[in-house]
Amino acid sequence: MGTLTILLQDGIGGLYVKLSEEIGSGKKGEWMEIPPIPGALVINVGDTLQILSNGRYKSAEHRVRTTCTKSRVSIPIFTMPKPTKKIAPLSQVVANDGIARYREFVFADYIKNFFGNAHDGKISLDFAE
Repeated sequence: MGTLTILLQDGIGGLYVKLSEEIGSGKKGEWMEIPPIPGALVINVGDTLQILSNGRYKSAEHRVRTTCTKSRVSIPIFTMPKPTKKIAPLSQVVANDGIARYREFVFADYIKNFFGNAHDGKISLDFAE
């Protein structure tokens, strides 16, 4: 939903992303675990950055699962626009692409849509098309 999420994981792990294309032995639609690397930060592209970049950067569908009997601790930092800001693909990107893949909207309306509907994959991005 936001622009970027910066995540510090502990050594327990449990973060998964849904593959949007085949990668290595993973097939499209499968969940792939992102193993923690000590001291590393995980950067998740959010829906807002996907819209601003006109689809050049893709937001990842992700989930967290407990993978052992220990408690999992992660420290996320979420970045997102103010609710009153208008969001649309950047004009420079649209000029290069020749077409805007997303419409302009007020971020508060996107938030309302995001939390007002059941989560089903990346369907929340349909609101911006």
